[in-house]
Amino acid sequence: QVHLVESGGGSVQAGGALRLSCAASGDVSRNNCMAWFRQAPEKEREGVAKLVGNGVTTYADSVKGRFTISRDNAENTLYLEMNSLRPEDTATYYCAASTYIQFGCPTEAARFNHWGQGTQVTVSS
Repeated sequence: QVHLVESGGGSVQAGGALRLSCAASGDVSRNNCMAWFRQAPEKEREGVAKLVGNGVTTYADSVKGRFTISRDNAENTLYLEMNSLRPEDTATYYCAASTYIQFGCPTEAARFNHWGQGTQVTVSS
């Protein structure tokens, strides 16, 4: 069983920064994909950033150059460093892990079989 717990959300002004953390426990290895998704009210959940293996990362176009995903394998913790935040980044952010496959990241949220409870990020203009 895999358990994911996010922390680090909050309220900031546009241009500010936040760092989200996701503490993972259970049977998730460094070769499994871990990711951050977000969901704003009345919008579909979207993938923000994904990481697998030795640091292979992918980012949504909307966050490229502003967000950085990383993982501390010793602590089994996933991070999302968010800079230059914009009001449109306001959403609930979820940590997810996919233990279906190794050495790759699914494209669909449905292929991530473990999810955290979410942490709210609010960016005011």
